[in-house]
Amino acid sequence: MHRKTFLTGLMGAIALSGIALTAQAQDPIKIGEINHYKRLAAFAGPYKNGIELALEEVNAAGGVLGRPLEFIFRDDQGKPGEAIKIAEELMTREGTVMLTGTILSNVGLAISSLAAEKKYVYLASEPLADALVWGKGNDYTFRLRASTYMQAAMLAEQAAKTDAKTFATIAPNYAYGKDAVAAFKKALLALKPDVEFIAEQWPAVFKIDAGAEVQAIERAKPDAIYNVTFGPDLAKFVREGTTRGLFEGRTTYGLLSGEPEYLDPLKDEAPEGWIVTGYPWYDFKSGPNKDFVDSYQTRWDTHPGIGSLVGYMTVQSVVAVLEKAGSTDSEAIRVAFADLGVETPVGPITFRAIDHQSTMGAFVGKTTLRDGGGVMVDWSYKMGSDYLPSDAEVMKLRPGN
Repeated sequence: MHRKTFLTGLMGAIALSGIALTAQAQDPIKIGEINHYKRLAAFAGPYKNGIELALEEVNAAGGVLGRPLEFIFRDDQGKPGEAIKIAEELMTREGTVMLTGTILSNVGLAISSLAAEKKYVYLASEPLADALVWGKGNDYTFRLRASTYMQAAMLAEQAAKTDAKTFATIAPNYAYGKDAVAAFKKALLALKPDVEFIAEQWPAVFKIDAGAEVQAIERAKPDAIYNVTFGPDLAKFVREGTTRGLFEGRTTYGLLSGEPEYLDPLKDEAPEGWIVTGYPWYDFKSGPNKDFVDSYQTRWDTHPGIGSLVGYMTVQSVVAVLEKAGSTDSEAIRVAFADLGVETPVGPITFRAIDHQSTMGAFVGKTTLRDGGGVMVDWSYKMGSDYLPSDAEVMKLRPGN
């Protein structure tokens, strides 16, 4: 009787243990996603949709490491201090294994600093300031999108092919805008040393006095203009510049200006003839880009923006790094990010070990009006790896390497 009771109890314990292990195996792997969902809803909304589409696909296929993947979304109101508070809560209370997100570079830099301090991996999905991977780069921060330097170099390449000798610039007065102007200047002067920059305008982000900025640029009489404004600032600049004839007889180079999130709201007021980086979702005929657009439209009954693509690729990157790491341990994830390869709608990308920048490229084309709205034409996809500095340059730019 004693032996029978013991065996019965042992079998029961094993069964209960199996149930517990099964339940544990099915606990989701949690990712902390921080963004400006209210302040920059036009971009963050499509970005979130891209994440959710990818999550549905991943979990329908069995998840990651045998577990479902879950993103915990938090809104930081576009404030660095709030983002830090949320990040700490996600790390300690929510059981997340890494952080993703942000659009504004000042917020991304704040989270990056915390990631280094806490030794906790942060995938900066969208913030474009070069400091994220160079001047203020650290072991725990990785960036997905093509950087400011990369996209500015793509536009400078186009500008160098023209006869324009004098340029005016306009950019928001914070880290991203400063980096964007510096990168364009450096790249263009390297290609065309006789170019002059004769005017620089630095409006506060989302507080542009478009009339005053347009007047200042017009007084300088540049041959061409380099624009870095985005969102509502871009709309105001375009409308005021068009009204005052600023763009007539001049080519304007617009960083991000061809992205649907910023071009669509302009409708038939969208500028024509600008050379821009953007996302021509409407022109894909086949291949992975077309497959992504079709899936997104089927799921959300609307077209994707560049944010949608970045959100989708964020999940793809997370899945790839977790599978390579074979673990949710922060150090294992950090190590796995080195030279991590990811298959994406725009083709294979790699997170470079030397600076943690991915080789995701960008689409460059010319704006025009089609069916009452702005689109990109004559576009091509530029490989990000072709617009990154050499290893020797990175060693100088990135401390600690």
